[in-house]
Amino acid sequence: MSSVDFLAQEKIWFEKPRYDEAERRFYERMNGSSQNIQDVGANAILQDIARARENIQKSLAGNSSSSNSGAGDQGEIISRIKSLELENQSLHKVVDNLRAALSKLECRVAVLEKRPASVTPALAASVPFTNGTAVQQKASAPVKQEEEDDDDDDDDIDLFGSDEDEEAEKLKEQRLKEYAEKKAKKPAIIAKSSILLDVKPWDDETDMAKLEECVRSVQADGLLWGTSKLVPVGYGIKKLQIACVVEDDKVGTDLLEEEITKFEDYVQSVDVAAFNKI
Repeated sequence: MSSVDFLAQEKIWFEKPRYDEAERRFYERMNGSSQNIQDVGANAILQDIARARENIQKSLAGNSSSSNSGAGDQGEIISRIKSLELENQSLHKVVDNLRAALSKLECRVAVLEKRPASVTPALAASVPFTNGTAVQQKASAPVKQEEEDDDDDDDDIDLFGSDEDEEAEKLKEQRLKEYAEKKAKKPAIIAKSSILLDVKPWDDETDMAKLEECVRSVQADGLLWGTSKLVPVGYGIKKLQIACVVEDDKVGTDLLEEEITKFEDYVQSVDVAAFNKI
C-alpha cells in the first residue's frame, strides 16, 4: 500500500486552520454587531434622558411663568378689592348723610303739623301773596268801609237838602266824566275776517264782467272788496273767485250770500271758499 493511498484512506482535516479563521471572524463579527447594538441602545437611552430633561426644564419654566402671572392676577384682584372697599365706605357715608337729612325733614314736618290752626290765618294775612289774594283782601276792607260810610251818609241825609249833597253829586259827575274820557281814549279792538267767495254763473254764456260788477255793487258798512279772478270749472264755464275783508260785528257771510244771490240773471250760487280771522 502506497503512502498516497494511506493518506487517502486516513481521515485528516487539512483545512481546519481555514475553518478556525472563519470561525474567529464570525465570532468577531458577532461580537462587533452586539457592541454596535449596545451602542445604539445606549444612544437611544441617552436621547430619551435628554428629552426628559428638556421636558422637565420646560415644565419648570412654565410653572414659574404661571406662578408669575398668578401673582400678577392676585395683585390686580387685591387692588380691585381695595377700590371696592373704598367705594363702599363712601357710599355708606352718603347713605348716612341722606338718613340724617331725612330725619331732620321729618322732624320739621312733624313740628309744622303740630302747630295750631289759628296761626295759619295770621301768617296768611301777613305774607303778601303774588297771586292777588292778599291784594283782594286789602282792597275789600276799604270797599266795606266805603259801604258803611255810604250807609252812614244815607242815615244822615237831610231831607231839606244841603251843600254836602250838591258837592257829592258834583264829585260823582266829575268822576263819571273822567271814567268816560279814559274809556274813550282806549283804542277799541275791531274783529275782522278775510273771506274768499266762489260765485258760479248759470252757463258759459253769462257775462262774467257784468257778474263781477254786480257783486262789487254790494256795499255795506265794514265791507271792503279785494282782488278777483276767473277760475275754470268745466265745459267752458268759469266761476268768479273774489276776496273781501269784513268786520265781524257788522257783516257776515249770510248777508253777503243773500245780497249776491239777488242778481238771479247772472248768479247761480255763492260758496265760501276760505274764511280766515285777521
